[in-house]
Amino acid sequence: MTTPNTDNAAAAGKPSRVLVLNSGSSSVKYQLLDMDDRSRLASGLVERIGEETSRLVHTPPAGGGGPRERAGRIADHDEALRAAAEELAADGLGLDSPGLAAIGHRVVHGGLRFTAPTVITDDVLKEIERLVPVAPLHNPANITGIRTARALRPDLPQVAVFDTAFHTTMPEYAARYAIDVETADAHRIRRYGFHGTSHAYVSRKAAELLGKEPADVNVIVLHLGNGASASAVAGGRCVETSMGLTPLEGLVMGTRSGDIDPAVTFHLKRVAGMSADEIDVLLNKKSGLVGLCGDNDMREIRRRVDEGDERAALAFDIYVHRLKKYIGAYSAVLGRVDAVVFTAGVGENSAPVREAAIAGLEELGLAVDADLNAVRSGVPRLISPDYARVAVAVVPTDEELEIANQTFALVDN
Repeated sequence: MTTPNTDNAAAAGKPSRVLVLNSGSSSVKYQLLDMDDRSRLASGLVERIGEETSRLVHTPPAGGGGPRERAGRIADHDEALRAAAEELAADGLGLDSPGLAAIGHRVVHGGLRFTAPTVITDDVLKEIERLVPVAPLHNPANITGIRTARALRPDLPQVAVFDTAFHTTMPEYAARYAIDVETADAHRIRRYGFHGTSHAYVSRKAAELLGKEPADVNVIVLHLGNGASASAVAGGRCVETSMGLTPLEGLVMGTRSGDIDPAVTFHLKRVAGMSADEIDVLLNKKSGLVGLCGDNDMREIRRRVDEGDERAALAFDIYVHRLKKYIGAYSAVLGRVDAVVFTAGVGENSAPVREAAIAGLEELGLAVDADLNAVRSGVPRLISPDYARVAVAVVPTDEELEIANQTFALVDN
């Protein structure tokens, strides 16, 4: 295979590449981007880490052939990152490349301290570790990825980009829960929000689609994937978001319940004898769409709806009803709405979800053009008719590019 000789040009000028790492509990996603033109040089996924069925799929640069796959046990994140580094090196894009400017890490929870991308030091890493109790499913994996990457390239700037950072602009009255203040402060209980890199990227792209500056636009962003969240963005700043202390609050999701009466947990403990851990698993992994109808794939749910499946139809209606409630609530919060924007896997690809979520909201100035809504495209686009007072748009998200942009902006000086 012929590999691109890309390092000569990079070595001649300033390093311009950013490696983006997203370390999950049993997976590592990575992308290498050239920030001169925002192009993707290579990408990959290592999944089922720690299992016998581990798999690495690597996509090389254009012209480098098709995806390459490795199968077989990958013991831990250290081995996963080293395997990814080997694949990049095979393309002439190794971690020792002089063209590599930084490594950007997705970190789910930054608390109140981290309101912007941050160069990772020992002290920063300790603070991320201190936040593990409020992000026990996510921050430990993020930390593992950071430690391994620092071991592989201790001389290279490593930057943490936090999911929660975009939402730190929420006013205190939106971020606070109505519980005892001393208890809340002692245990850092408040609404933090998540999917922040997506909401930041999509709200900015929506303004661009409308031909306006972000500071002049009020947008409701609906990030609808297996995890789902909504945000109200006023003039480029988040003023409200649906997820809270954890990613459980808010919209109905693939396996998460979203909003629920807190007393349900007490009831399950007292009446069903369930432990805190069992209730945690129920609400996070056995609820939402999968709990309602046994499926968390919207395509399969829609197929079942079309075939007359009543459980699937009810699950779809509950999902859409929650969306409508948030669109209405955030319209009230913003006062003036310029656009409602759908993004992420379901938001970008499910025309029935978009149509159903907007149906009946004509008094709010919202409408969907059936023909425009039916078009499948990978570019930002309007799906509302010309007469609609509020634009309805589909904007594909790009969290990796957003992480790379924030990382490069911090280290490019």
